[in-house]
Amino acid sequence: MPSERGQASVELLGALPALLALGLVILQLLAVGYSAVLAGAAAEAGALALAAGGDASSGAREALPGWSKAKARISVSGDTVRVRLRPPSLLAILERELAVGATASVRS
Repeated sequence: MPSERGQASVELLGALPALLALGLVILQLLAVGYSAVLAGAAAEAGALALAAGGDASSGAREALPGWSKAKARISVSGDTVRVRLRPPSLLAILERELAVGATASVRS
């Protein structure tokens, strides 16, 4: 009868790359969701600044945390503020492909 000692360790080592990949995918999805929330809050802050007669772009940018300011594109067109944000990622191509956006408007 062959010994089965160490079998669990070998199986764990075989499953480790799949578990690591799954963890990275979950973290990436969380980053995309968080970026969407940040983009929405920034667009709303920009619209509120616009309604108060201030600079919508600055208002939106101030609502973003430090790391996301460099990854944000803010545009103001009339009474509409648009924020496009690239989520943090290990791969640059994923940042571009998974970019999220939000829009907020002011009604007179």
